[in-house]
Amino acid sequence: MDKRHTWSNSLTYILTAAGATIGFGATWRFPYLVGENGGGAYVLVFILAMLLIGIPMILVENVIGRRAHRNSVDAFSPHYQNQNKAFSKYWKIVGFMGLIGCFGIIAYYMVLGGWVITYIVNILSGNLNLSTPIDKEITQNFYTQNIEHNPLMVTLYTIAFILLNWVVLIRGIANGIEKAMKFLMPLLFLCLIGIVIRNVTLPGATEGIAFYLTPDFSKIDAKLFINVLGQVFFALSLGFGVMITLSSYINKQENLIKTAISTGIVNTIIALLAGFMIFPSLFSFGLEPNSGPKLVFEILPIVFSHMPFGALVAISFFVLLTLAAFTTSITLYEVLITAAEEKLHLNRKIAVSGVLILTFIAGNIPSILSYGAWSDITILLDKNIFDSFDFISGNIFFVLTALASSIFVGWVLGNDAKKELSNGSNAQEVINFWLYYVKFIMPIVIVIIFIYGIKDFFV
Repeated sequence: MDKRHTWSNSLTYILTAAGATIGFGATWRFPYLVGENGGGAYVLVFILAMLLIGIPMILVENVIGRRAHRNSVDAFSPHYQNQNKAFSKYWKIVGFMGLIGCFGIIAYYMVLGGWVITYIVNILSGNLNLSTPIDKEITQNFYTQNIEHNPLMVTLYTIAFILLNWVVLIRGIANGIEKAMKFLMPLLFLCLIGIVIRNVTLPGATEGIAFYLTPDFSKIDAKLFINVLGQVFFALSLGFGVMITLSSYINKQENLIKTAISTGIVNTIIALLAGFMIFPSLFSFGLEPNSGPKLVFEILPIVFSHMPFGALVAISFFVLLTLAAFTTSITLYEVLITAAEEKLHLNRKIAVSGVLILTFIAGNIPSILSYGAWSDITILLDKNIFDSFDFISGNIFFVLTALASSIFVGWVLGNDAKKELSNGSNAQEVINFWLYYVKFIMPIVIVIIFIYGIKDFFV
């Protein structure tokens, strides 16, 4: 096996893994789902799901990745897993499923980054003027004219976001991703905390905090649990090959249990802080929290326009979203790049440039045009191309990949998975329980998520 670079220390890996899991999942998707699902009830169930499902599943992908020290396809190969017992080479299909899901996420994720940069530029230029109070009609018109009906501008800003990724990725793991995360993650925390402090001190903010933190137990039902489980998987980038790829660079002495717990805790803290960044300000200005996916783009600008120095707060907020998206997009790309390097034997520059160009042509351009010239094209359940990429990746490929990964660890690796976790840890009782949990409980949970996610096909 080729000698593989490893993370310089555990903190660097935790920062990178946390960056991979923050993104729009924590800063955009989590708050609007909280708003749609009754506030504190969703938050409570999310925390429980992170502990009971999220962290054990991180360990599943950590074991697969570190044991093989290879890309997310070869990680399922009997050659690289070095098993005591033989297993089918067709398990590598699971890795290819993860690559497809990862591509589907990148296809629309980079476009969301372009949207955010569009808002930053237009606020700076005054085209979206937040110096005086505005209403929903203005924000809706801005969104329609500058996002849905301006594909050229969105394309240019999407390319700008992609180029930011290229600058980091071309430098590799040590000189690129490691150095970037050491800078980006502290900066993201500072921006987040600054905006939270500003918003929780607004008049009337306590009502928003109460909505966010006070669970309405009547809202907790089976549907809420399944929605939360899906968000946990999405927020932690599980099933995309991200954790498998990142953990393939972890050295054998690292305590995987501690790193998995740290990753889950950091993601939960960021998601919770994102709620404090949004709900106090919504209630402070009498706006409804259940606005769905467009909460960030159509509702929050109204909030910012009513604040003193609202434009500055808005720019800080959208810069924070850009940073969060950037830390995730780097790791999403790395899944495909590592596979291209090791499967196709490409050098780093060719692999990076090839992946970014091909995903832009095959994924980003169709997603952008789905709100313009190709708006009449629907793929699944009357969803446009953009939403179809999201649905197929998030409800089908990532769930099936996660299911197969848990079966692979529980039933194929078995005791070898326990041995891998024992490197750097002596918590044998925890490890024994974890393997039992992965074999018998996790697959059932994931199957339920999958059935719920595709139920619209059958109703």
